[in-house]
Amino acid sequence: MKSYLKIPADKWKHIIVGAILGIGFPIGFRYFFAENLLWAFAGSLLAIAIIGYGFEIFSLVTGLGHYDVMDAVATVAGGIGGITISALFIFLI
Repeated sequence: MKSYLKIPADKWKHIIVGAILGIGFPIGFRYFFAENLLWAFAGSLLAIAIIGYGFEIFSLVTGLGHYDVMDAVATVAGGIGGITISALFIFLI
């Protein structure tokens, strides 16, 4: 069976980092937005997007890395998965 979805190793790194941030940020934002969990999840997603794209801008400006917008997209995609995992834990516990 041939696989049509090949994700490069670099993108997997961004997905994993995004997932780790997605699990951790809602816990922190929950402290600030205790009354409304939707704000905690939205703030987490916004923070992950800013960090993901900010890292790419940093790479572009300093030349210390490779600028690729799809890396930021992979970070946000991993973040969405992490936020989903975090939401399951928050709602089930």
